[in-house]
Amino acid sequence: MLDLKEARKNIDAIDKQIVELFEKRMLEANAVAEYKRKTGKAVYDKEREDEKLENLGQLSSNEFNKKAIVELFSQIMSISRKYQYTVLPQTSKLADFKRAEELPAGPDTKVCYFGVPGAHTHQAMEDFFGEEITGISSPTFQSVMEAVEQGEADYGVLPIENSSTGGITANYDLLLNYSNCIVGQYVNRIEQCLLALPGVAIEELRTVFSHPQGLLQCSGFLKEHPELGQIEFSNTATAAKKVAEDGERSQAAIAAKRAAKEYGLQVLKEGIQQEKNNSTRFIVIGREPIYLADSNKIALCIELSHECGSLYRILSHFLFNGLNMTQIESRPMQGKNWEYRFFIDIEGNLEDPSVQNALRGIKEEAKSVRVLGNFKC
Repeated sequence: MLDLKEARKNIDAIDKQIVELFEKRMLEANAVAEYKRKTGKAVYDKEREDEKLENLGQLSSNEFNKKAIVELFSQIMSISRKYQYTVLPQTSKLADFKRAEELPAGPDTKVCYFGVPGAHTHQAMEDFFGEEITGISSPTFQSVMEAVEQGEADYGVLPIENSSTGGITANYDLLLNYSNCIVGQYVNRIEQCLLALPGVAIEELRTVFSHPQGLLQCSGFLKEHPELGQIEFSNTATAAKKVAEDGERSQAAIAAKRAAKEYGLQVLKEGIQQEKNNSTRFIVIGREPIYLADSNKIALCIELSHECGSLYRILSHFLFNGLNMTQIESRPMQGKNWEYRFFIDIEGNLEDPSVQNALRGIKEEAKSVRVLGNFKC
């Protein structure tokens, strides 16, 4: 039997040869990059790579090694492409964003927000812009998007993600249907409260209204009170408004404490959400594609070929360029069963060379990529 030390010594020697051969290959990759620079040929040639991988796999001695060799050379080719992206000149704009010194806003600024006064989004809007701006309430996510795109509002504020219930998927989809861009974000701690008419006891309640997210965030509390029928409403503050206007003692709403003050309700119980550090991330959208010098997060939408390894290859651009991915959300593509687009957030600024290099590779290798915004978090 071969001694373990001897086997490891042999492996070390083989690895040394692999490193030497890899470096020789990268020198040839440099020559390929120079040729592509002169001819304007694209870095990624999928047909050529697929044919080469098939041929290399046929050189193996068994099925396991065939799969391993294809995976190994897929990585080597990917590394070669990433190197070529760094040395070839940029020939097209990656994103039509312009740098701004500050986000234009003042007393005449109109900001459209989802919901009615007292809603969590209303609070987020005032926390982000201050109270001098003019707030415009809007009944749906889509109407906020439309108000901004049509110039009826300068900015819009929408919830995009909750720390306990995840992404608000409807707003991810809406981002692609409009030309608006994300220009800012605000994270607001959400405390859900049980609101009712003044003088009502919790034992009198039979129905509770709230937005689906509000009901979901308080599912633990609601399980403890099975007598409360749950009815979904368009907004938590709108639910509070309904309870106040109906005047029915058996009705309650799950909403913010501010909504109780806004509509003259009492707070029967505070903090009924199961996640005590419950927070919602809100995005600020605008018509103009701008970013600030201190912007440090980039939101992307990427569509990929429906094939093995396509997502892995795209994500490797972030790894290779040292970029931290903070979120990924998949959404189904209309008319294409079981195919998805990916909404991805990464840390960085559009001016960073590492970001530019990653986006360049992704743009060439993905079916499509759109920069949704570069903003400060």
